[in-house]
Amino acid sequence: MAEMNLTVEACLPDDRQQATLVGRIWRPDVDGPSVVAVRGDSVVDITAVVPTVSELMARNDAVAVVRDAPGETVGALAEILANSAHDRRDPKLPWFLVPVDLQAIKACGVTFAESMLERVIEEKAKGDPSAADAIRREIVGQIGLDLSKIVPGSDEAMQLKKALVERGMWSQYLEVGIGPDAEVFTKAPPMAGVGIGAEVGLHAISDWNNPEPEIVLVIAPDGRIVGATLGNDVNLRDVEGRSALLLGKAKDNNGSAALGPFLRLFDDHFGIDDVRLAELDLTVAGQDGFVLKGRSSMSRISRDVADLAAHAIGPHHQYPDGLVLMTGTLFAPTEDRGAPGEGFTHKMGDVVTIHSARLGALVNRVDRSDAIPPWTFGAGALMRNLSARGLI
Repeated sequence: MAEMNLTVEACLPDDRQQATLVGRIWRPDVDGPSVVAVRGDSVVDITAVVPTVSELMARNDAVAVVRDAPGETVGALAEILANSAHDRRDPKLPWFLVPVDLQAIKACGVTFAESMLERVIEEKAKGDPSAADAIRREIVGQIGLDLSKIVPGSDEAMQLKKALVERGMWSQYLEVGIGPDAEVFTKAPPMAGVGIGAEVGLHAISDWNNPEPEIVLVIAPDGRIVGATLGNDVNLRDVEGRSALLLGKAKDNNGSAALGPFLRLFDDHFGIDDVRLAELDLTVAGQDGFVLKGRSSMSRISRDVADLAAHAIGPHHQYPDGLVLMTGTLFAPTEDRGAPGEGFTHKMGDVVTIHSARLGALVNRVDRSDAIPPWTFGAGALMRNLSARGLI
């Protein structure tokens, strides 16, 4: 069985000593979650100061709170990381959770030209992976353009739209990929995400699916982008390919939104320009010995991350508890894993590692959404637990 590498060296940012890192842990001694700061090699519980990550992200002094607020040291970083592996966990000791709580978990789709074409292929194939390769060759041959140079919503983009419509090549995915409006959808309800070391879930009806390694923006209720983390926008290609109206079933299932390992807050050492230049590496290691490697570069995104945030929050839509926003992926796997021409799909037991130098590594194992632990601890349970602990 492929193992998850949950060590400090593998999972923390390369410059971790300079990073302002926030996480959440499950504390068995209080039967509930706590907000924690990573300080050196220790994990410090600051829940007495900020009972939720949502509240912390809304504060203008969030960086100072994470660095200096009084708290309780609950364990060594290395030990809690190791105990976060779902299959090697001591339930009597703390482990890391998804690093957000009451924030909405939103996502943007079709933000990179290369992955946009794969969405078009899914649509044309109507969820049939065996048809994808031939359709891919046809579309690339007919379009014959470098779509990454098209500015969404520009006059050039609208001229391309007109030409594609005339050739019968228009698609709803091209509409959001090069049109004026970004695709923003709900990836998961608040509290439904999973963190480092957890299992991610695939709906049992899917036979064609893949991970989507993404940078995730952390956005305060007033619209400020205050930090970033890594995400896996687990995707069912065959389900969405059958109909875009099945987006909810393709995207929002038990364990389908992985985030972490920590939120890195913007400070003097890390900011929005670092997000714009981030490189992401993906590795999928299967129990069958199959290894897939991929890379996504934020410098090649079609819409700026600040523009994506503006499409998600503003006068048109408010989030009083804040939100996190997955920003899309350049990665669209086409390497055959099974039959020739069918491309990549997950197998149960795959270990997915998403790494970026300034954000660390998010590591999860793949299983069916009805086989992994069900989601049972929601916002109501959080409020009751914090109240019983005298924290709210």
